[in-house]
Amino acid sequence: MKSNFFIAAFLLLSLCIQAQQPDYKVVFDLTSKDSLDQRSVIRWLNEIIKPNPDAKLEVVMYGQGFNFVLSKSMYADAITKLAANKNISFKVCAISLQNNKVDKNELVSCVEFVPDGIYEIISKQKQGWGYIKAVH
Repeated sequence: MKSNFFIAAFLLLSLCIQAQQPDYKVVFDLTSKDSLDQRSVIRWLNEIIKPNPDAKLEVVMYGQGFNFVLSKSMYADAITKLAANKNISFKVCAISLQNNKVDKNELVSCVEFVPDGIYEIISKQKQGWGYIKAVH
């Protein structure tokens, strides 16, 4: 009888702890064309998603960050591979593309577009997403 009580208490405690764990959601802010910053983003995405396969990760690029997702980028293959995971997305600011006269066809095909990269980040933060500025 006493052991049944401890087993039941342990199971209940385990369920409570598991239910309290927050969702793992992170938006990465990339504004640089620096390859070290870009490499850091690739590394972080891989380091997060392997032990946390349900994590939701989004990379938002504005300013010069769009260089990361150019089809000629040294990271194009890594981006394509990561984007195959439904929980990882790459979004580029349409304003940045327009200001830099970059056509959407010049980007890796898996990239999504948002009207305003800054607003995308603010929106994610309002939804409870964590924020990481991508710098080395």
